[in-house]
Amino acid sequence: MSRRSCITPEGFRKLQQELERLWKLERPLVTREVADAAALGDRSENAEYIYGKRRLREIDARVRHLRRRLEELTVIRPGEVEDRERVFFGAWVTLETDSGEEVRYRLVGPDETDVDRGWISVESPVGRQLMGRRAGDEVEVRRPAGVTSFEILEIAYAGGAEPGAAGG
Repeated sequence: MSRRSCITPEGFRKLQQELERLWKLERPLVTREVADAAALGDRSENAEYIYGKRRLREIDARVRHLRRRLEELTVIRPGEVEDRERVFFGAWVTLETDSGEEVRYRLVGPDETDVDRGWISVESPVGRQLMGRRAGDEVEVRRPAGVTSFEILEIAYAGGAEPGAAGG
């Protein structure tokens, strides 16, 4: 039995677009390239043919994964939570670390994690500790480097855009 994971609408669209690009654009192109390379003769030493076949296997594996994954995902609209005073999926959370540094994270599904953007999974150690908490709460997170303490300074829900971003 598969476990359902959450994803934002924009994350779901991104996975759908990747699937469509692979299936409708990239795979037909690589298939043509493989057919052209095969027409050149000896396939055992034909690098274009060998590489093309390998790329087709990679594309097919990714397509299978995306199709399965899209069926398992539950789309959650972060701005539609009833209790905006608590941390739930899709929230932007500003934290103060035990060293006094401020960090800001958005809690998203595991398929959307992007450290550079500050998007962390609700299934990560930090994400699990933040869920359901309120501003002012302190949380301790066990990490490989040791225990880190955070104080929740602010919780925000934006309609899909990053707070402070143009249009958001």
